[in-house]
Amino acid sequence: MPNSNDPKFPVHVDRNHLPEPEWDFPNADIKVFAKDSTPDFPPMKEAREGAPNILLVLLDDVGFGWPSVNGGLVRMPVAERLAKNGLFYNQFHTTALCSPTRAAMLTGRNHHTVATGVIQEMATGYPGYCGIIPKSCATFAEMLKHAGYSSAWFGKNHNVPDNLTSPAGPFDNWPTYQGFDYFYGFISGETDQFYPSLLRNTTPVEPPKRPEEGYHLTKDLAEECIGWIRQQKAIAPDRPFCAYFSTGAAHAPHQPPLDWRGKNKGRFDMGWDEYRKVVHQQQLDAGIIPAGTKLTERPEQIPSWDSHPKDQQELFAVQAENYADFLEHTDFAVGQVIDAIEAMGDLDNTLVIYILGDNGSSGEGSLVGTPNEIMSLNGRQPSIEEAIGFKDRWGLPGTSPHYAVGWAWAGDTPFQWTKQVASHFGGTRNSMIVSWPAKIKEGGVIRSQFHHVIDLMPTLMEVAGIREAKEVNGYVQKPIEGVSFAYTFDQANADAPSKRKLQYFEMLGNRAIYADGWIASCRHGRLPWETAGSYSFADDKWELYDITTDFSQAVDLADQHPEKVDFLKSVFISEATKYNVLPIDDRFSERLDVTLRPSYFHGRKQVTFYPGMTRLPEGSGPRLIGIPFTLTVPVDIPDGGAEGVLFALGGDAAGFSLFLWEGKARFHYNFFGMKRTDVISPEALSAGKHEIVVTFLPESEEAGCPAKVGLSIDGTVVAGGVVDEQVPQRCGTECIDVGMDCISPVCADYEDRGLFPFTGTIERVTFDFADVKEPTGMERLKLATAMD
Repeated sequence: MPNSNDPKFPVHVDRNHLPEPEWDFPNADIKVFAKDSTPDFPPMKEAREGAPNILLVLLDDVGFGWPSVNGGLVRMPVAERLAKNGLFYNQFHTTALCSPTRAAMLTGRNHHTVATGVIQEMATGYPGYCGIIPKSCATFAEMLKHAGYSSAWFGKNHNVPDNLTSPAGPFDNWPTYQGFDYFYGFISGETDQFYPSLLRNTTPVEPPKRPEEGYHLTKDLAEECIGWIRQQKAIAPDRPFCAYFSTGAAHAPHQPPLDWRGKNKGRFDMGWDEYRKVVHQQQLDAGIIPAGTKLTERPEQIPSWDSHPKDQQELFAVQAENYADFLEHTDFAVGQVIDAIEAMGDLDNTLVIYILGDNGSSGEGSLVGTPNEIMSLNGRQPSIEEAIGFKDRWGLPGTSPHYAVGWAWAGDTPFQWTKQVASHFGGTRNSMIVSWPAKIKEGGVIRSQFHHVIDLMPTLMEVAGIREAKEVNGYVQKPIEGVSFAYTFDQANADAPSKRKLQYFEMLGNRAIYADGWIASCRHGRLPWETAGSYSFADDKWELYDITTDFSQAVDLADQHPEKVDFLKSVFISEATKYNVLPIDDRFSERLDVTLRPSYFHGRKQVTFYPGMTRLPEGSGPRLIGIPFTLTVPVDIPDGGAEGVLFALGGDAAGFSLFLWEGKARFHYNFFGMKRTDVISPEALSAGKHEIVVTFLPESEEAGCPAKVGLSIDGTVVAGGVVDEQVPQRCGTECIDVGMDCISPVCADYEDRGLFPFTGTIERVTFDFADVKEPTGMERLKLATAMD
């Protein structure tokens, strides 16, 4: 990142090494007695005069064609108001997937440089993919801290390695160890909006209310953010803040607040094909896209709207209505934060950066949509009949819905493809709005410079007056790879050439290279809604677009300019080698297996948990899916009997639970809410000590195969059953709990019992594991590198 000499942003911190050396009391005059001495207090760190507050907003899974400010049909008046008073960027780019975009934004380096070539749950042991952001790549929060800012993060963090999210840490990659003073949110790719997996700093916490009391995560995050900002300004009014507001919305599960449901009824009955035509025309009319921009064609793999019968169309319309309700509420919550800053009189000198999506619209919901997107991520697609059965409950507590692929494609109008597809703008182009009344005097204008999410950090550093440091916290820093876009804040640079001349893109085998107005693109074999399988790279075909005249990548020029394609392919390989992109890997659900990553539990034949152990994330716990085990729970039942959860894994999306119900021992297996299996003791347990044992024996090593369940009390088998179909890989984003079922309930029968804590005494919960063939070191290497 070149050091800025722009007098509009005077340099405040210009050191090769941060933090500054400890204060050595240079002005203190120390005598024998205090009365004869002169003190010299260490000064408080101050920001430069006039340094702006920063509100950074990042929405989740919002394609270019959804927001009304982009010409879409989802009404987002806050984004519109902000754009009317600021700058709208129509050539801003992300990485095509959430963890990588966020890591790149936080650090100002490409996502592979910071070891986040894919989402955390799919990390593999390579420099570009292990999921551990290097300490040689300090975050913007770390830099702002050294410039006198307070900073906080609210909402989604998908940048902690999946295997390092437990209460045992280590916490090096958690927000409060990466420069942020405060964190309130969740560490995962997603969470339930009604039953979120919440953390305050590094401590798990329960939501303050339940959904029937009006709880919704986005609302909670906005209230927490507002409260923190007010507190900062009440205590230190002259100290600038940086608030990073990163909603879980509009990522699946698509769950609008209960009082926002139905606001879009009937607005999407035209279907996804007509939606694209309507939005494309509105984008042209509003000047959001250049005159002459073509509407790209529907891929043959996505069925037309008219090919579906009426009952299916009715379901699909509900899916879009539900998503629109969800996204419109998110924009409302962003407005609440902005309004609170304005009410304090601080909006004039607040730099608001509103990024409408961390990638394109998600095509991970299958061709028909799903009432349980965790099922889809496990490689199991629902039937249309299964989906229709949930139509009237779509988006309510107890569902984890995602819309059909056709809506994802429509939500990326006018571009090709969707999230994951880094080769095309349907995966990587998101709009961005910038407002700073004190410095940006224009309003309602478009900036069309080509920029990327890695350009955010150098922009924040420039406006805060921070030069790039060579060493931070004792670690030599890798150069910042982004370039500041602060030059675009000046009206004189409205039409200036972009300072970003070159940018590679790669995600799950999809790849592209942008160079001076040209982009070579290669969409790799697996489709975004296919969550399993690998394809040959030998069959890949590269396309070529001149985006100076072809904004939407509609006209492939590869056949006319083969030499240009060959040149850009060589540039891609050069950039891929430079930035740790290799080895390229296209697998998806296959990489979700927790045994492919280091763990405190690998190799242990027995694991014992004790009462009070709750909220252990599945990815950081022992593998409990698809393997044989014996679960032993010694309990003491009080006079009058007991009830409640002894052990639970997962929640309403999927999982299993052992609990006492009406005094009887009951094992419940939840297969994505589609199938449920119960094994129940015939008699209630009497007062006194008992040993409850569950044996779980899959019929084979094949993922998802049937499993036999046995239930014993005090050494006697009392019940048995068969789980017809197991969860193949993961139960979702919920946790392992002893003595209660935190977050959402595995079994719907006790959903009105809160956490349903056990009312007796649990001595321990022990898992004994049978011999399971674990991959050897060489087999792990083969699993991590298998391409075909």
